[in-house]
Amino acid sequence: MKMKAISRRKFLFDSSKLAATIGLVNLPLAESFANYKRVSPNDKVQIAVIGCRNIGWANLMSHNKLADVSCVAFCDVDANVLNQKATDFEKLTGKKVQLYEDYRKLLENKDIDAVLIGTPDHWHAIQMIDACSAGKDVYVEKPISVTIEEALAMVKATKRYNRVVQVGQQQRSGIHWQTVMDYIQSGKLGRIRNIKTWISNGNRGELPPLSEEAIPTGVNYDMWLGPAPLKPFHKYRFHGTFRFFWDYAGGLMTDWGVHLLDIAFGAMNVKTPKSVVASGGKFAYPTDMMETPDTMMTIYEFDNFLISWEHTFGSFKGLFDKHHGVAFYGENGYLVVDRNGWEVFPEIDNNSPAHMRKYKLEAMPYQRAGADDRDLHAANFVQCIKTRQKPICDIEIGANVAINAHLGNIAYRLGRKVYWDTTTNTFLKDPEAQAMTKRTYRKPWGLPSV
Repeated sequence: MKMKAISRRKFLFDSSKLAATIGLVNLPLAESFANYKRVSPNDKVQIAVIGCRNIGWANLMSHNKLADVSCVAFCDVDANVLNQKATDFEKLTGKKVQLYEDYRKLLENKDIDAVLIGTPDHWHAIQMIDACSAGKDVYVEKPISVTIEEALAMVKATKRYNRVVQVGQQQRSGIHWQTVMDYIQSGKLGRIRNIKTWISNGNRGELPPLSEEAIPTGVNYDMWLGPAPLKPFHKYRFHGTFRFFWDYAGGLMTDWGVHLLDIAFGAMNVKTPKSVVASGGKFAYPTDMMETPDTMMTIYEFDNFLISWEHTFGSFKGLFDKHHGVAFYGENGYLVVDRNGWEVFPEIDNNSPAHMRKYKLEAMPYQRAGADDRDLHAANFVQCIKTRQKPICDIEIGANVAINAHLGNIAYRLGRKVYWDTTTNTFLKDPEAQAMTKRTYRKPWGLPSV
């Protein structure tokens, strides 16, 4: 894509207009849109959406705020969703888009520069690799895969086809999340020995037992299943709640877990642990149809610290009276962050006299989150399409946190501690665990060769 040379004055002016467009006028430009280059209307990035409901639509709305982006096509196997979203988009923008049921036909469209993949997890790897092979840049939702093998193949595909791939872990673009990671790496908390990540999901209720249902009119259920096993249709295996069935996803571990573990691993600048152990079960809703655990605790062991993940259904508040969060415990104090903001709590200096108590660290009052992370993430993706730089949450970051989430689920399903070798991407002397790094694909689907 040919880019026009622009003056610094024009760059700053156009960047300011972009920031104002998506409500970021109070953010430093160098921090929010460094090197973001505007081009003429003829050089707009042409995008398409694969999987138009919910997160796919949310991602589109963030990209649509950018003046140099044009959405030209939608793809969805549910004609009801496809047609409704096309109508909604036309009302919103005045634009008609091309409609597809089969993403492979969409990828044949030479006018499309990039695709936003918002399909269920079991489709991510196949569609992302196919898109890279077709010469498209990709914004793929998290978790990037349902297996470790898929995550590694996606990294290979990105490199082989030299594509820009942004993973939908939008917190990486969030200013307050970046500030927290910088604070942790500054050493102000001192030696950190424990990091907790959690979510209490009171929003999701029980899935009472139900029988097979008729496939809704307009739904290509065979295509929705794709590589997953052929199972009778019922609504739980479909929109939204699909993520609580092993055929399509990994429960809250790979849903919210990848977001929060990503911050913990990123701040500590580590990849994978020495060992992982997990325990849990169906404790909140023991008789419902959910396959993944509704209650789970996972511990990642490193040489000098632990990272833990905890999720609980049926309650709205977790640690620190927060729905979700990450807490870093250091020798000088602890830091707590969620999507709303962050704060630091200093430890008491026990060497100071009791009558004039001192603290080891200066307290940090509550810092509220600012701009929308998803908007910033979309802007970063489009910027990198033009500059061919790595996006802020590239495929290797997405793959690493996906692998760690899968390690937690494998440890849970095996009921024992597992040991992972980062240098070989294999389990240590554990063929049973190693077998769980892959899945069987329903014919004619398979993981594309890279």
